[in-house]
Amino acid sequence: MKFSSSSKPKAPLLDRVSSPADFRGFSIEELEQLTHEVRQAMIHSVSFTGGHLGAGLGVAELTVALHHVFDTPRDKLIWDVGHQAYPHKILTGRKDRMLTMRQGGGLSGFTRRSESVFDPFGAGHSSTSISAALGMAVGRDLKDDRFNVIAVIGDGAMSAGQAYEAMNNAGSLGSRLIVILNDNDMSIAPPVGAMSAYLSRLLSSPSYHSLRHLAKDLAHLLPPPLERAVGRVEEYARGMVSGGGTLFEELGFYYVGPIDGHNFEHLLPVLKNVRDSEETKPILIHVVTKKGRGYPPAEAAADKYHGVGRFDIVTGKLDKPKANAPSYTAVFAKALLAEAEHDDSIVAVTAAMPAGTGLDKFGDRFPARTFDVGIAEQHAVTFSAGLACEGFKPFCAIYSSFLQRAYDQVQHDVVLQRLPVRFAIDRAGLVGADGATHAGAYDMAYLGCLPDIVIMCPADEAELMHAVATAVGIDDRPSAFRYPRGEGVGVELPERGTAMPIGKGRIIREGSRIAILSLGTRLSETLKAADELAARGLAPTVADARFMKPLDEELILRLARSHEVLITIEEGSVGGFGSHVLHLLATNCVLDRGLKVRPLVLPDYFIEHDTPEIQYEKVGLNASGIVSTALAALDTAPAAALA
Repeated sequence: MKFSSSSKPKAPLLDRVSSPADFRGFSIEELEQLTHEVRQAMIHSVSFTGGHLGAGLGVAELTVALHHVFDTPRDKLIWDVGHQAYPHKILTGRKDRMLTMRQGGGLSGFTRRSESVFDPFGAGHSSTSISAALGMAVGRDLKDDRFNVIAVIGDGAMSAGQAYEAMNNAGSLGSRLIVILNDNDMSIAPPVGAMSAYLSRLLSSPSYHSLRHLAKDLAHLLPPPLERAVGRVEEYARGMVSGGGTLFEELGFYYVGPIDGHNFEHLLPVLKNVRDSEETKPILIHVVTKKGRGYPPAEAAADKYHGVGRFDIVTGKLDKPKANAPSYTAVFAKALLAEAEHDDSIVAVTAAMPAGTGLDKFGDRFPARTFDVGIAEQHAVTFSAGLACEGFKPFCAIYSSFLQRAYDQVQHDVVLQRLPVRFAIDRAGLVGADGATHAGAYDMAYLGCLPDIVIMCPADEAELMHAVATAVGIDDRPSAFRYPRGEGVGVELPERGTAMPIGKGRIIREGSRIAILSLGTRLSETLKAADELAARGLAPTVADARFMKPLDEELILRLARSHEVLITIEEGSVGGFGSHVLHLLATNCVLDRGLKVRPLVLPDYFIEHDTPEIQYEKVGLNASGIVSTALAALDTAPAAALA
């Protein structure tokens, strides 16, 4: 399949490129060919590894142009989120490793400081680039150094408050900083064409800057009212020719754009003008691109192939293995729909992830009761609190690692006021190829320390439906339930969940000597471990805690007092469920009697990207790890541990 036409074959250029210095002398024609080859290389690698395709395709020309014009890595180029950084990786010495991306031991799917000197700042979550770039620019100025700092941020990421906080601070500090707004979806710009390109070149040119500074110098000689009037005339004149830049000008930025992000004849002059400008205030260049550009299946897809698994290059068909069970996300959507059919007060809130959280289905059925607030987790939480104040039952669905961004709002605006917001925490535990930036490792620790919040950790997809039903009925305080990425275990699902007694677990199997208390979806591995231990003549008691908070104290104390070894299992960090269990046992003097407690948690380091199965094997949270822990504990247990 051809992705662009060419009159005759040309010698490959990408083979000659190992760093940006290798193509800084290229002509526009050569840059266009290089961009085409970068796109082909990217499509080829992502078809094998999966990943974020559409965003990178959209910024291929922009990436080539930035590295062509600026002296990277001395000039710092920061990509927001990192979804669009694959062309950047290809051009900065990593093209031969692209097939290792998102694989164990391979390249990260995001920018990463430890991976390359061309990655000055790591990313994985959005809207951080301007803040980081401003810090680098101020640091440069404090050292009296000279280099450019460029932040590339997408229109979606610009919906987050941090981007505006950073811009406001940048405008007041006045450090030289270049922000490139990659506008590929919001349609905030008028049509982009030759006139817009001409005006952008004019407004970024040295001659215009000289004239502008001369006018300012002359204006300073005028009485203050006339000086302010001259400034307003200049501002409005620029607003008339530059379109939507007034907001950015008000924040203290010099606005240039919009320009066509796929046209080197438009891009290069503007970037060079900005590079060579003596303008000391921060500059924003508004670039319009098309997500999925250059690959027809991506251009035609509704999400522009934002995130994909393996796929067939020719047809674009995704290579999805047949699921043995529905995903936890799909089960959450099913459960919430079932509850909402019977309760008009249920509303759903998401922060720019309607499909990722399953709320797109809720939105199709109940559009007036569904709210996508954009990449604004802090707002999503407090917005949900406001809905709860008015008697609604908000389900705020946010990925575990993204909810970290709104911790103050969870604590101060929801929990402190005992508002019954229901947090649906997707992507809890380890997430595979997305790695440490997206792992849901900490929510039990950071939520579990908050008073009067109910935290549920369903063991399978049926239990998730019961957790949703339980959350619907909790009207006197906040609640949360967490569930992982990926498929369930294949249990039969009810049409509608059944509310569980708050803070009560359940015994799955009765045994002796060893008690295994599982919280969350490691229960299936716990049962495999129990089978192996039983085959060794050590059949354990297996319990499903169901709730991290409130703890089932009666169940836990019973297990502790009637077994030699108690193993707790959770898909979270130190400070979570196991820590709460140990606190309970210590305050009830159970540990004084020789009980061996072994909390199995995620280790105290960041876990690199790999398959979830390998990740859990490495950290000992699979069946073999549980068995090894149990056997090791018994070997050291005193013979008369129990009275």
